[in-house]
Amino acid sequence: MAKLSEIVKWCDDTLQAQQFKDYCPNGLQIEGKAEVGHIVSSVTASLHAIEAALDLNADALMVHHGYFWKGEPSPLTGLKGKRIKQLMQADISLIAYHLPLDAHPQLGNNAVLADMLGVSITGALDLHERYPIGNVGHFKQPLTPAQFAQLLTEKLGQSPIHIATGKNKIEKIGFCTGAAQDFLYKAAALDCDAYLSGEVSERTYHEAQEYGIDYFAAGHHATERYGIQHLGQALAKQFNLSYQYIELPNPI
Repeated sequence: MAKLSEIVKWCDDTLQAQQFKDYCPNGLQIEGKAEVGHIVSSVTASLHAIEAALDLNADALMVHHGYFWKGEPSPLTGLKGKRIKQLMQADISLIAYHLPLDAHPQLGNNAVLADMLGVSITGALDLHERYPIGNVGHFKQPLTPAQFAQLLTEKLGQSPIHIATGKNKIEKIGFCTGAAQDFLYKAAALDCDAYLSGEVSERTYHEAQEYGIDYFAAGHHATERYGIQHLGQALAKQFNLSYQYIELPNPI
């Protein structure tokens, strides 16, 4: 068992959560038991994730996508109220890390995805960010767009949306997991051959064509399910906790 306060402090410090201006609060979002022995994680704090945490007798649920996003209604009613009520009645804490988990150089979504794909990170997608949430990297051996699409399919378990621009090979790539389609212009400014994110918008097709950058949208969930697992494993090791990851497939 470990104190909830010590777990949250370790996560805050490890991810340098206070350094980020985010769209939601990072860290402890709902306070449950003061002592934690079993922690589970999932990408999103959906009702299914909460129900799975209940079935697994978890003391805390740790996610990438939590609650209290900027611009959302404040009242704890409807879907949001039902989710939070379930957690509070079971005395389960909700711990969430958004941008800090994207950015961490070892545990983060981008870092883990790059390692899975054989991409060597060489810099930040935005040179003005002290803790970049997107990166630029190189393949050791250039890939054709078809080879890269196949690699994504093999590693992530689903086929990406590929916007082709006539390139024969990909060597330098910009990438940012999740809903990062609007960072395409940053990859263009750095002369990347391709750009990878989780999602894509209608306008992205035209932008990719005009920039001349092959675009790969590999799934928001698919690109962001690895950071939370690495964080959970590191946390379990640090505090000698039992840990489980809840995979809830999501094609988006």
